[in-house]
Amino acid sequence: MFLCSFFCLFVGYGTGVEAQESPDLHVVVNLVQLNVAVTDKNGSYITGLRPKDFAIVEDGIAEKVATFAEGNEPALSLIESAEPTGSADSAGDVTKGSSARDSLHTLDSLVAGANVFVLFDTSNYMYHGFVFAQDAIAEFVRSLGSADKIAFYSYSRDLFRGASLTSDRAQVLRAVRSTVAGDEAALYNTLLLTLKDATQYKGRKVVVVFSNGPDNSSVVPPEDVAEFAQSAGVSIYMISTQEARLEPVSTAVFDRMSAATGGKAYFAKNWRDEKRAFASIRDDLAHLYSLSYYPKANPNSGWRAITVKLVGDNLKRYKIRTRNGYRPQPSRFPSDAQIVRPDTPQCSSYALPAPYGNFQEPRL
Repeated sequence: MFLCSFFCLFVGYGTGVEAQESPDLHVVVNLVQLNVAVTDKNGSYITGLRPKDFAIVEDGIAEKVATFAEGNEPALSLIESAEPTGSADSAGDVTKGSSARDSLHTLDSLVAGANVFVLFDTSNYMYHGFVFAQDAIAEFVRSLGSADKIAFYSYSRDLFRGASLTSDRAQVLRAVRSTVAGDEAALYNTLLLTLKDATQYKGRKVVVVFSNGPDNSSVVPPEDVAEFAQSAGVSIYMISTQEARLEPVSTAVFDRMSAATGGKAYFAKNWRDEKRAFASIRDDLAHLYSLSYYPKANPNSGWRAITVKLVGDNLKRYKIRTRNGYRPQPSRFPSDAQIVRPDTPQCSSYALPAPYGNFQEPRL
């Protein structure tokens, strides 16, 4: 059996500064966005913080906050102090010559509400408790803030896009109720496709995964999926049932992946725990701080470490949860990446979407 599985992970956000990697390869970094949760020792959210309370460091370089928002409040633009090289266009890139007014408008739109992608396990692991999981997801959809948009996807061996990103709750709820269980689970393949979809939108982006068991069909390693999510600025929340908890490898992967992206992992023993987990995610989204910055000149074209701290002795006792870095995006790839399922004899193109390349699902 022939397996062609090579996967490229290069994504970035920042100033439009180019670091030349080779005569035909450049790294372009655009605006970096961060979802930041601040809690006390009991896990209660700390509200009312301002931009001056946060210090952002990338690879040891102090950065200036360009935009700031708490929860679903309107964004505060600090672009004049951030001194960008240009303004952000509709694709999120920096375009020289645009007016400051256009830039401020675009930056405000980047952090208005959250784009929430729900990915529901409909594999054969889900035969038990399927209706209870649907109920928990439906309640979560109805409870999200009016500023949030929601997409609902389901997966087994393949990804099914039940509802594209929308503010229409009824459309999403119909997609939730239309799901049926069956087939094996390819969580990491389908999660990667979901993340790909999320990167096409501006603003805060999160993926909420409900999984009832381990992955037994993917060829994409979870470490690559986690790095892609980190680099794209997408927080991953994992809700898993007690059955998945019995699989130590999956448990460890879920914990690491959610922590690396600034999300959280939950392991529900019953349907009541499932509802509590979704309620916790809803509360988290309502209390996240959204910060962005234009990175200063940085010759590092590899992994860039991000550290966010609170300024002031009275704030140092609080805990911060956010992603810990990203990888800048080459403007051109030397070759397409390819991936297929283990039981598929041919290879099909699996490159990343604009601005990351053409990203297509494996052929059946």
